[in-house]
Amino acid sequence: MTEEEAQGTIVERPIRLDYDYTAGTAQSRFLKGIAQGKILGEKCPVCGKVYVGSRGSCPTDGVATEGEIEIPDKGTLTTFCVVNVQFAGQSVEVPYASGYILCDGADIPLMGLVQEIPIEEVRMGLRVEAVWADELGPTLNSIKYWKPSGEPDADYETYRHHL
Repeated sequence: MTEEEAQGTIVERPIRLDYDYTAGTAQSRFLKGIAQGKILGEKCPVCGKVYVGSRGSCPTDGVATEGEIEIPDKGTLTTFCVVNVQFAGQSVEVPYASGYILCDGADIPLMGLVQEIPIEEVRMGLRVEAVWADELGPTLNSIKYWKPSGEPDADYETYRHHL
């Protein structure tokens, strides 16, 4: 047996998967809020946590979330990643930062781009605010990115339970 035969043959075949996503009641409410330039959450009546992008129930307590709570479009960058690798179709110039933003009053962070700050200054605890797209729709692309708000950094103790 040759070395090539022992390693096997690699066959490349294109694969495509088309699917439709249907948002439930809670997610539809969240996405409609985004289309209006609002970030909406729902609160668990048992533990009091506020879920942004709620699925309609608390994953901890297993009960339906309640209400429609408008959350400020300001928050704290809890964790982040600096991306240095270009990929096909990428619209953002490398390097760039992507991270989790814990909006004020929420218990679940949103993911987003962090811009208008040098990469070497991006850090946990950075206070940020949303920069909204000119045309809003029911998609998180309506938030173009998050930029520094100019406020002092958040103390680690205020967001450490949300990492």
